[in-house]
Amino acid sequence: MPDSLPPTTRVVVVDDHSIFRSGLKADLDASIEVVGEAHDVDSAVAVITETVPDVVLLDVHLPGAATPASGGADVLRRASPLVPGTRFLALSVSDSAEDVVGVIRAGARGYITKGSSGSDVSSAVRAVAGGDAVFSPRLAGFVLDAFGVVSGETATTTDELDRLSAREQEVMRLIARGYAYKEVASELYISTKTVESHVSAVLRKLQLSSRHELTAWATARKLL
Repeated sequence: MPDSLPPTTRVVVVDDHSIFRSGLKADLDASIEVVGEAHDVDSAVAVITETVPDVVLLDVHLPGAATPASGGADVLRRASPLVPGTRFLALSVSDSAEDVVGVIRAGARGYITKGSSGSDVSSAVRAVAGGDAVFSPRLAGFVLDAFGVVSGETATTTDELDRLSAREQEVMRLIARGYAYKEVASELYISTKTVESHVSAVLRKLQLSSRHELTAWATARKLL
């Protein structure tokens, strides 16, 4: 019986620059299938609802919105209720706090910059498709605003870290920096299942509910 092919992740690319869309498609891994493209808010909503992709790679600044800076958030607000199984990953040249926070609040599962390699974008797409949240490491601090974490909450850091084993602390720092589970597994020479178990334990012990909150928690305590 022949080996089965690896599963593909169906993606729509939304960006107002056709050259960027073409270059990105060429750089993505073979496991990523681009099923549609769009250049503005209206065309994005139409293509997303027609193709129902696994992930939408979404630029933050798009024409067709009240303001160009709100384009990505407008797509999220209009399209996501129509395709509840689709996840959105912001991919932008902008690294401003306002853009990061705005698109996260609108429902994006992550935010990476256009300086990322094709391999990095492909990994991020697969991670988001699998239910993960992914952020470029240097953008992690902006998640603080999105989740209302107070930067002064540092008094109990030592006590909180004492709840975690040494391995859990290693996993916590990598996950909070935006590493995908497979990347953590490779970095620490453990299985992906073991990473998942450690992350569940970390979230439970710290009384957090998501990777977003873990990133905010770690950033507030200057642990990254």
